[in-house]
Amino acid sequence: MAKKTTKYVCGQCGYETARWLGKCPSCGEWNTFEEVETIQAQEVEKKLKRRPGGGAEALDVAEIPDEGAARLTTGIAELDRVLGGGAVEGSMMLIGGEPGIGKSTLLTQVSANMARDGWKVLYISGEESARQIKMRARRLGLEDSGFLVLPENDMNAIDSRIDAIRPDVVIADSVQTMYLPELSGAPGSVSQVRESAALLMRKAKTDGICVFLVGHVTKEGSIAGPRILEHMVDAVLYFEGDGEHQYRLLRAVKNRFGSVNELGMFEMTGEGMREVPNPSEALLNERAHGQSGSAVNCAMEGTRALLVDVQALVATTVFGNPRRMSSGVEQGRMALLLAVMEKRAGIPLYNKDVYVNIAGGMSLSEPAADLAICAAIASSHKNLPIDARTAVMGEVGLAGEVRAVSHAERRLNECARMGFTDVVLPRGNLRSVKAPEGLRVHGVDTVAQAFEKLFGAYRREE
Repeated sequence: MAKKTTKYVCGQCGYETARWLGKCPSCGEWNTFEEVETIQAQEVEKKLKRRPGGGAEALDVAEIPDEGAARLTTGIAELDRVLGGGAVEGSMMLIGGEPGIGKSTLLTQVSANMARDGWKVLYISGEESARQIKMRARRLGLEDSGFLVLPENDMNAIDSRIDAIRPDVVIADSVQTMYLPELSGAPGSVSQVRESAALLMRKAKTDGICVFLVGHVTKEGSIAGPRILEHMVDAVLYFEGDGEHQYRLLRAVKNRFGSVNELGMFEMTGEGMREVPNPSEALLNERAHGQSGSAVNCAMEGTRALLVDVQALVATTVFGNPRRMSSGVEQGRMALLLAVMEKRAGIPLYNKDVYVNIAGGMSLSEPAADLAICAAIASSHKNLPIDARTAVMGEVGLAGEVRAVSHAERRLNECARMGFTDVVLPRGNLRSVKAPEGLRVHGVDTVAQAFEKLFGAYRREE
């Protein structure tokens, strides 16, 4: 007879223990253990722990045949770019994002495009009915595309339907709603998410099916469920953005078949997700010309160079302590740059409120944006606008020096393509790059020298 037992499972990494612990000894997170009731039945244990492909022999790495992974194009160039050229047969991809950000809309478009290309696509929905999916497909103009819809969240029923239909592509929306009846945990629990994903992974690897999983995110921004879920899949993509901005960013943080930290940009419209093939133009389209407090920086997102508008506002404070607020820039990094500007460039900001924003909802984490942030702050403080056709890039050190940036030539080419005429660049990059024709590059060694190039005669304030 089956015997019920209770164990505690970490919601972050899946570590199991017989008693509750405040801190997980595996991942170090606090208050993540959940009580899970399990059934110790021999037949259930055999079903969940069987290993497909048993009896394989060890091979010398040199004797393994070279076979390129076949890729399936999704019909959406930005998504194919993030995936490294398309979805690989037999791979499993996890797409995470906040509710309402557009995950289901994007995957509905993917289903329609791949079905029109001749692939058999099965869209499994554990959250919506078949009628709701049809309404979305009709709104997007994809009603006659020919992909199959299965409103089901019982993994045993899904397993049998996949065997009967034998699709080329499976989309599971979402993995947190799937469950196995043999397990006592509710859908979304650690054990249910782990075993449901493991079943789909076995189908992907044994039958060569391309599987897309949709995952909800927690309030901290990570995908809900055990951390092992991200280790099981071949690619992890995050949808970023919110209702305040029209743009959505699809970022790869893990990809076994392509580059990580790749980025694709979409615009949410009434007809679905529209690709933004020229993000630099979109991000600079509404930039205010002739106004102080604005500097253009060329950022690298994976292999893509993007021109972004760095905005700053400096005003005399009316409070005892000046305010420091930032959006799209780490606040600690901004405080460090403000201290460097005061000490090394003689710009007093101790009695000023400073606000920094990256337009378009973008986030800049690379140090190459340091000099542009400093330039935007200095421009607002002095009320002197920076020339609209000048871009600024460089890492700023604590001594006020401007350090070289990576991929400088690719950044310069993007600036030239967008019609910029001048770039303020670290002098260390001038030895190894060749400026495009028509682009003047000004090398600087310090923050003070950069301000002289941008604002003309520079006078240190005491």
